[in-house]
Amino acid sequence: MTVQDHTHVRPWRAIDRRPSRKIRVGNVEVGGDAPISVQSMTNTLTADAAATIDQIRQLEEAGADIVRVSCPDEDSTKAFSTIVKASKVPLVADIHFHYKRGIEAAKAGAACLRINPGNIGSPDRVREVIQAARDHGCSMRIGVNAGSLEPHLLEKYGEPCPAAMVESALDHARILQDHDFHEFKISVKASDIFMTVAAYQQLAEAIDCPLHVGVTEAGGLRSGTIKSSIGMGSLLWAGIGDTIRVSLAADPVEEIKVGFDMLKSLGLRHRGVNIIACPSCARQGFNVIQTVEALEARLAHISTPMSLSIIGCVVNGPGEALMTDVGFTGGGKGSGMVYLAGKPDHKMDNGHMVDHIVELVEAKARELEQARVQGLAAE
Repeated sequence: MTVQDHTHVRPWRAIDRRPSRKIRVGNVEVGGDAPISVQSMTNTLTADAAATIDQIRQLEEAGADIVRVSCPDEDSTKAFSTIVKASKVPLVADIHFHYKRGIEAAKAGAACLRINPGNIGSPDRVREVIQAARDHGCSMRIGVNAGSLEPHLLEKYGEPCPAAMVESALDHARILQDHDFHEFKISVKASDIFMTVAAYQQLAEAIDCPLHVGVTEAGGLRSGTIKSSIGMGSLLWAGIGDTIRVSLAADPVEEIKVGFDMLKSLGLRHRGVNIIACPSCARQGFNVIQTVEALEARLAHISTPMSLSIIGCVVNGPGEALMTDVGFTGGGKGSGMVYLAGKPDHKMDNGHMVDHIVELVEAKARELEQARVQGLAAE
């Protein structure tokens, strides 16, 4: 069985993405047929350019396609110019309350300006930000949050709700469109997953622009990952979402990891080693949990898409190995079977299995990467 067979998307598991027009965030395409991009946000003081650049480097290494940086004051926008020059990925300037920060960030080299219409100010100020984006080649994100809706919408609807969020988004999209500005995407986030999903569903039917999907203020690493996976997973499953951000009260690098794992689980994007592992039981021929923890840590540097199965016994091990590039199934007498491309290849004692599997996966990653480069050269 070939690697292509392993990664082939079968008709019963394919997701039809919502048609949307395509925009650009720097050199990253968003919407249309572009891959769903994964982004995060720095949590350093932006005025501390060195610390912010260091965190962006970590996010780049984790695979971030886009990074957002908050620009709350003039010191931040001054430092932003230096940060932009050091970044390998396009940066989004996050703007709240002070419209002048948006203008300054555009001049400093932002690839995109994120504004919250509920707190940016009057339509005239929004128009000035639009003009700055146009003048400096920025796209924009209209970021609507349930926690900061405009007063007149709260008065109209009585409380934050999907209809109020969508009305806010469409009102501000209309301002951009009336000024012949169409390089924008929209988000309608809430911390409540039901409100979030309903708002995105309504918005997806109302406009054709790309959608930035996320559940805002989702929580800590564990609870926030679960909450985000339920809400964002529901939307992505339905084909809604062109770029995503998992909002966690955790290291921003974890947001990138969760985002890619989410897309990987749905077959929407593949990056790194997808480890398929059993939860372990009394039948296990080796310590599955410790082995998987060790392998996750030692294979984190691999970005090439591939699959690895680590199964404790022969009940499901051989069947799972049929569908993975590399596999290990526990057996008896302190050893197990190594599978390559779905076929049993050789036995390996449990004491050396981790080192051996790492070597096999790294070798396979080099082989696949070489084949990818050769394929690009042939084109």
